[in-house]
Amino acid sequence: MAWQKMEKKAGICYVVGAGETGGSDFSPGAEDFVIAADAGFQVLEQKGIRMDLVIGDFDSLGFVPEHVGVRELEKEKDDTDMRAAVLEGIKAGYETFHIYGGTGGRIDHTIANMQLLAELSLSGKRGFLFGGDYIMTALTDGTLHFPPYDSGYVSVFAHSESAEGVWLSGLKYELRDAVLSNSYPLGVSNEFAGEKSSISVRKGTLILVFPQKAKEVAYL
Repeated sequence: MAWQKMEKKAGICYVVGAGETGGSDFSPGAEDFVIAADAGFQVLEQKGIRMDLVIGDFDSLGFVPEHVGVRELEKEKDDTDMRAAVLEGIKAGYETFHIYGGTGGRIDHTIANMQLLAELSLSGKRGFLFGGDYIMTALTDGTLHFPPYDSGYVSVFAHSESAEGVWLSGLKYELRDAVLSNSYPLGVSNEFAGEKSSISVRKGTLILVFPQKAKEVAYL
């Protein structure tokens, strides 16, 4: 899907739902934008984190919260509350999204949020989905670099039907100019090996899973 171009914001758009919320003790800066998706309102309220926008049909929360930035959605709609929240962040001009509370619970919602990562990546944006002790992201026609980590699993899956020109460098198991298929998990359970590493794809979209301790990453 093509989204309308807006003036880019340098900060991070944080989107918080009510699922698995490991690592959600973030501290938003002045340039950041914080959105509560439905019952994510209670998560942020309990943690004392400011909210710039509260959005959802509020079927999970059970009531419409009193907030200056509340937006109530219809219960019957095409978009999930999480995707509606991300769309609001895009309208506000944000390019980088940290999504919390979008895993655990219903597996269909987790899969929907994985597809949302791919949608962001295909549009030239960056999405990071934080689970209990892991992070998921999508990578399209590009490279992601990690600093040295002594241990930890990293898995690489093709989201598109095939992903061509896949390079895994500096990991325990390396790949060189490989083709990954979305019907065969060749890239599962790789490991950091104590040196700088990178994951590249020339054509296609990958879904990556790695530990939260490895959240310092750089894209090219």
